Amino acid sequence: MLVNLWATWCGPCVAEMPTLAATAQRLKDQVAVIAVAQDDAAKVKPFLAGKKLEALPVYLDPKLTLSVHYKANLPTTILYGADGKEIWRVTGGFDWAGAEAQKLLAEAR
Repeated sequence: MLVNLWATWCGPCVAEMPTLAATAQRLKDQVAVIAVAQDDAAKVKPFLAGKKLEALPVYLDPKLTLSVHYKANLPTTILYGADGKEIWRVTGGFDWAGAEAQKLLAEAR
């Protein structure tokens, strides 16, 4: 499972969302991608619709519970193995369609 922590007001988060969504579509039978937004639904739903990202599974964390728990700066993406343990994390904007991402995601298969 790939968990991405993001917010609509975070520039690097917004920049990486299209590549994350494309990766989620491409790997849907191999890796579940969950985006956790720090905003409430009133901000997130129109944001996703405007960017044509509605297909990306999004959960809301307006109280920052997950970000605080993981001591995460935004954006942060964490890969978990089948055993529930963290395999790796990427902090900061990232091109999820690039070669480096493909190498990292190969660990998830």
